[in-house]
Amino acid sequence: MDAVQVSFWVVVLLVVLAVLFDFMNGFHDAANSIATVVSTGVLKPQQAVVFAATFNVIAIFVFHLSVAATVGKGIVQPGIVDHHVVFGALVGAIAWNVITWWYGIPSSSSHALIGGIVGAVIAKSGVGALVAGGVLKTVAFIFVSPLLGYLLGSLMMVAVAWVCRRSSPLRVDNWFRRLQLVSAGLYSLGHGGNDAQKTIGIIWMLLIATGYANASDAMPPSWVIWSCYIAIGLGTMFGGWRIVKTMGQKITKLKPVGGFCAETGGAMTLFFATALGIPVSTTHTITGAIVGVGSVRSASAVRWGVAGNIVWAWVLTIPASAFIAAVFYWLGLQIL
Repeated sequence: MDAVQVSFWVVVLLVVLAVLFDFMNGFHDAANSIATVVSTGVLKPQQAVVFAATFNVIAIFVFHLSVAATVGKGIVQPGIVDHHVVFGALVGAIAWNVITWWYGIPSSSSHALIGGIVGAVIAKSGVGALVAGGVLKTVAFIFVSPLLGYLLGSLMMVAVAWVCRRSSPLRVDNWFRRLQLVSAGLYSLGHGGNDAQKTIGIIWMLLIATGYANASDAMPPSWVIWSCYIAIGLGTMFGGWRIVKTMGQKITKLKPVGGFCAETGGAMTLFFATALGIPVSTTHTITGAIVGVGSVRSASAVRWGVAGNIVWAWVLTIPASAFIAAVFYWLGLQIL
């Protein structure tokens, strides 16, 4: 087998691994899209996953590939990425996703991927090979996205309470059971739009590095785009039930009105970040929004210990996945 053939099959293997990561991303983050709508009883779990997956895929027609461009071209200096870096990044991200899924911790698949890229690149060429602006804005949104979700979720809850102050609780509940379908759809749209593009970005990065795409191309091949959106939709359909329980009930008890406010606040945050081309965590965003909704009722309505454990998982995600990626970058040099 000559060098060109070896290169081609290595690229195929890594593309398959990237699509597998995208599927796992949907599987791992399904809870973010469906936890509130399931925990409030508006949809049954089986209905909710199909509903969310559909909107994940529809997002292909809504969003520009700004996030994919950031991941593909805005985190690492040109000429640094090769197939060993991509291998280390993907294995680091997948390993951390499996660990956090197993323990039911709603960590960020997005930041696991960014951490994987950072770890593999540092292992190859040091910190200087990173694009500081791209990395810093991604890290900044680890804090900005949950705070923005918290703020918007809280404001939505206050606004709804004022608008519905003269309505009976039963009438409010009936109205928001319907409206929560709208908010859940919008949140799933934002989830698909931001998260699928991260995998599009890393495949694009791989194709440019191996000569199968040009760095000057405005967008990656259409098969990459469709593969990633379909993979994340299928992952959502299979769901992540361990995490649904944590997100939907352990942080705070939600009613349809609270679910609507949390999803709407989270969706607004995701739409905003995606428009800016910033890869954010859907997990961070919806957690912040849920905490914001719960805290409007009373501080004691939020189980701060559970929320604190989630925050620790956020803090550890990038360094942990970066360390695993660095190890597998070195192993990739031996086997690829």
